[in-house]
Amino acid sequence: MAASCNSSKSFMMAVVMVALVLVVAATVVDGQSCNAQLSGLNVCGEFVVPGADRTNPSAECCNALEAVPNECLCNTFRIASRLPSRCNIPTLSCS
Repeated sequence: MAASCNSSKSFMMAVVMVALVLVVAATVVDGQSCNAQLSGLNVCGEFVVPGADRTNPSAECCNALEAVPNECLCNTFRIASRLPSRCNIPTLSCS
């Protein structure tokens, strides 16, 4: 039962992150959209999906992450933290 709960939470977190990327794609920072930089993070998917076999990111993933402006990443996390309450679901608790 605990494994099922953890799998469910991991799946929900992955869904929230995908939704978050879509939401932030429309966010504008300093007059420029974060869309291109966040889209570049798709190459990191195989390293962050729950149950991924590979845990060390590739150079391509690291370069894509480095290309995302800090403000874009910060806005992404701010939006992600607000999504559960706006969707009327329990707040995520990560440990």
